[in-house]
Amino acid sequence: MGDLCVEPKALCLANCNGLELKGLTHVDSPKCHISISGCNNSIISNLHILAPENSPNTDGIDIVSSSHLHISDSIIQTGDDCIAIGSETSWINITGITCGPGHGISIGSLGKDGEIARVEEIHVRNCTFNGSLNGARIKTWQGGKGYARNIIFEEIPLIEVGNPIIIDQYYCNGDHTKCATSAEKSAVAVTGVSYRGFHGTSTTAAAISLNCSNTVACTGIVMESIDIKSSNGSNDTFAFCINAHGKQSGVSPQVPCLTP
Repeated sequence: MGDLCVEPKALCLANCNGLELKGLTHVDSPKCHISISGCNNSIISNLHILAPENSPNTDGIDIVSSSHLHISDSIIQTGDDCIAIGSETSWINITGITCGPGHGISIGSLGKDGEIARVEEIHVRNCTFNGSLNGARIKTWQGGKGYARNIIFEEIPLIEVGNPIIIDQYYCNGDHTKCATSAEKSAVAVTGVSYRGFHGTSTTAAAISLNCSNTVACTGIVMESIDIKSSNGSNDTFAFCINAHGKQSGVSPQVPCLTP
């Protein structure tokens, strides 16, 4: 999650319980637009967040150490994650977000430098990805510990999205000197992730990519009612997976490591 999203931030909210934030427009923050840490039982809605597509680290909303947040009905157009969800985070409901350009709605990144991650009960519904680099993304570093579990992405329109569905457990933020090798013995466990009702187009052939750790498998993956075609007008898309296990129903392209 926004690993380089450091000061200056346009708006930093820390330890705010019962917060209600709505109706704001954020334009061209130098880095992360809105940072949320230690906030519980809060509502965020009707925001418009804007930054150029090529502006680095301009995450829309970063969340850590928070629970029971409702984020809804907002337009986020940035050069990085539209929404990034970090560790010690649970019961986050995200609905009615239009994301793009940007890097999608991301769980992570998690587990950098062997850190213990704890993320659960993340529910993303009725969100549209339009021209984003990624769609529904989970990203973890090798060598991490902990879990990302009970995550739902459902009813997701896709309009020319680069990587519509992606789990990347070999994330290293472009710094290949820090990309762990097969010698790593631990990974953040990704379990109980559901994808339902994805429909639209991908700008890359690999519409679905489940690249899970060779030491800790992704388990309990569920895919239902998914139809992702190529944005060039063909049906030439495919799914790629390593060490992922679960089931699928009504999925195109079919995922080779999931059972019908």
